Amino acid sequence: MIKVEHLTKIYKLEDNNMIKALDDVSFEVEDHEIYGIMGVSGSGKSTLMRILRGVEPFNEGKIIIDDLEITQDNYSEYKNDLKEKTAIHLQRSFGLWSATAAENVIHKLVGIKTGDETTANIETVKDEYMDEALDILDTVGLKEKANHFAPVLSGGEKQRLVLARQLAKKPEILLLDEPATMSSPHKKKEVLDTIKRINEKYGTTIIIVSHQPEIQRYLTKRTMLIFNGKVQEINDTKTIIQEFLSDEEPVYPIAEMDRTQPIIKVENLTRDFYLYRGGHVLTIQNVSFNVNKGEILSIIGPTGSGKTEILRMIAGFEEPDSGRIEILTGDTWTSMNDYGENRMQIRKNMGFMHQEFALTPHTPILEQIASKLSPKMDEVYDQANKKADELGLSKETLDILYQLTDISRTEAIEKLQKINLSSEILDLLFPSIDIEKVIEYSKPVFEALDLPLPLLTRQFIELSGGQKVRVAIATVLASNPDILILDEPFGDLDPVTLRTVANSLKKINERLETTIIIVSHTMDFVKEVSTRSILINNGKLITEGDPETVTDKFMETENIE
Repeated sequence: MIKVEHLTKIYKLEDNNMIKALDDVSFEVEDHEIYGIMGVSGSGKSTLMRILRGVEPFNEGKIIIDDLEITQDNYSEYKNDLKEKTAIHLQRSFGLWSATAAENVIHKLVGIKTGDETTANIETVKDEYMDEALDILDTVGLKEKANHFAPVLSGGEKQRLVLARQLAKKPEILLLDEPATMSSPHKKKEVLDTIKRINEKYGTTIIIVSHQPEIQRYLTKRTMLIFNGKVQEINDTKTIIQEFLSDEEPVYPIAEMDRTQPIIKVENLTRDFYLYRGGHVLTIQNVSFNVNKGEILSIIGPTGSGKTEILRMIAGFEEPDSGRIEILTGDTWTSMNDYGENRMQIRKNMGFMHQEFALTPHTPILEQIASKLSPKMDEVYDQANKKADELGLSKETLDILYQLTDISRTEAIEKLQKINLSSEILDLLFPSIDIEKVIEYSKPVFEALDLPLPLLTRQFIELSGGQKVRVAIATVLASNPDILILDEPFGDLDPVTLRTVANSLKKINERLETTIIIVSHTMDFVKEVSTRSILINNGKLITEGDPETVTDKFMETENIE
């Protein structure tokens, strides 16, 4: 049995303010139970899981597991015992080796045996551990991806690989923090069935944090509702779900406007994607569609079907093998293959939110918005062109550098290093803007996304999962882009917050006629927010049209051919 009594956790922030993340939390979990925890974003769920894992100290209370009693005074002494008993799957955690899926599991198996997975020579131990690794991958539905390179798996596949690495420990207690947020509906069910099998086969006690009612309904009988760090209620799961959903905003309607004029043309898009190891993975096959001005277009499909790859080609991060992507800027259609000033103009008026956010964990939000906003500002953009002329940089070279401002600072520096340039070139071309201006642009976006403005001073790592999603959206919305591209940002959001974000996007679309393209696995959200949907599977466009019809087509069968 797991017993938590009067647990309290207080965070001291860099500005010396205090936040009580957990406030007198008490509950019990029976042996072999699957126990649910629900609550809106920022209510303390993930903090609780980290404490139970043994990686986060607490201020008051106690944790009792079997004959182990842990208090704030002996936490450092017993935290390794917690780590021995538990394994954890963290929200949007992709701590993986740059190796195949099977090798990632083998690393973990070796680490369990030796105490250090970083020293493993995989080639010398592969035969010894491969059968066990394949069995674990089969448990999470990834056996067919065993030889695929982990860094280029889809978001949902990465989540399942992280889960596989945790299963290698054969833990007594499995802590799951939103384990299926980035999986498609069909793959999500595979993950949930896997969790059930683990519980039944090994008798593993499981605590699952999820704000998704269907997950709690499917897995748990008892659930705890937590809000602002306090336990609101512990009851049967059905009762808790009803209580949880009672605070949802009403649906804001999609505005009526002319959405018949094309702004993006995707014509016969073809691209083969290969991995350094793992061979051929995916072919985008002759995909064609238009995106019209003012549309909210959703692209849906199974995990690994090519949705993200299509978005990245539209934004110019990847180039197709054949076919064309043209985007209208002013009265001119510009190919995204043609580097230069016109493509820069398109990117200046485009916001792209990456699946893994592309934000830096330990940098204040204010600074991160400033770095994203600066290159989009007219005065900075014009000055960059003048500075490039002074330095003798071609428009094509400037365009390549400009594109780096839309990815994370870390990734941009890595790319610059490969061509023997330092990050100073970006600072020279795109200097920071005044903090007052950042606040001016951020304030209406934060209000629309129900984010308190003081979060601007916080580090990204200090935010809850739902706050991270909304802040990431805010960083690309601050510049008021004409085209907004969002790659699976919504799985981490609880239904109450998701409704707020959905309503906000519709209001932005109404007020600014922003064209929005969304990849999402959250079908209710897709139906609620989209004006049109496209279904992609195995790199092919299966159907497009009314969101209700297209999502139903997606959901009606497990295997779309």
